[in-house]
Amino acid sequence: MTSFKPSFTRRQILATGLAATALGASSGVLAQQGGRVLRIGHQKGWLSILKGRGTLEKRLAPLGVKVTWTEFTAGPVQLEALNVGSIDFGDVGEAPPIFAQAAGAPLVYAGATVPRPALEAVIVPQGSSIRSVADLKGKRVAYNKGSNVQYFLVKLLEKHGLKYGDVQSVFLAPADARAAFERGAVDAWIIWDPFLAAAQKTLDARLLVDATGVVNNRAYYFTSREFATRSTDVLRIAIEELNGIDTWASKNKEAAATELSAVLGLDKAITDLYLGRARFGVGPVTPEILAEQQQIADTFFELKLIPKKLNLLHAAPVDLG
Repeated sequence: MTSFKPSFTRRQILATGLAATALGASSGVLAQQGGRVLRIGHQKGWLSILKGRGTLEKRLAPLGVKVTWTEFTAGPVQLEALNVGSIDFGDVGEAPPIFAQAAGAPLVYAGATVPRPALEAVIVPQGSSIRSVADLKGKRVAYNKGSNVQYFLVKLLEKHGLKYGDVQSVFLAPADARAAFERGAVDAWIIWDPFLAAAQKTLDARLLVDATGVVNNRAYYFTSREFATRSTDVLRIAIEELNGIDTWASKNKEAAATELSAVLGLDKAITDLYLGRARFGVGPVTPEILAEQQQIADTFFELKLIPKKLNLLHAAPVDLG
């Protein structure tokens, strides 16, 4: 059974960035010749499925819009590509945009998924004595620093009357955290799908608690203010197509799990578990959804994870009309 352990080196990041820059240059030439271009950056996932189907290209063709695709290894690398003007659109979790905005990236939110709290959770070894959130006090808890799950941990502890400092935080990327969890070097691991489902299926990990009732755990689609200003019609169609993929997946989970397992390189039993607890739907970012991001930004500032307090009003969501 395949486990999901993507990793990337600085050389790979540089290579991806150079490729994206070259793509941006070529797309710029196309734009100068009279056509519009939507340059999409994506990670393996739903955007990959949209790419494979070609429906976005068909819908944008009558508008004279060409679509180009560049695959990235992680959300932060995508956001860097946006910052240097190499892509116009991409997908990312809740936390990376906050760091990008703190660094001055020209990011605005084009779309968001519905809340998906069951897709991130605290897991422990099957035989662990940890049976409740209160039992995490003083324990070694692994998670990716500055990610969605760090925000989840803060709010989870707060809900159960604990402080962030009541646990021993062990900052590890998913692949390293999995290895530490497997050899017993940490007491608990906070992780998201599909890593979560993979740990349950291949490590017999026990789910202690997921994010239901604690945080929303949305995914976001982003663009630049410049692109949003001149191509609202293109963004509207992109979000509609993504919602179409989500709607199809919600009604065809068996087929979706098969397709997603091929994209992610995972055993279908893992994607079955993942999609079995997923919620589906993509739409515009409302002021209420942006307020959720503001809460994350405020929390990260209080934790001194970002250097300044953010006001996300300047990143007001795109009005798709």
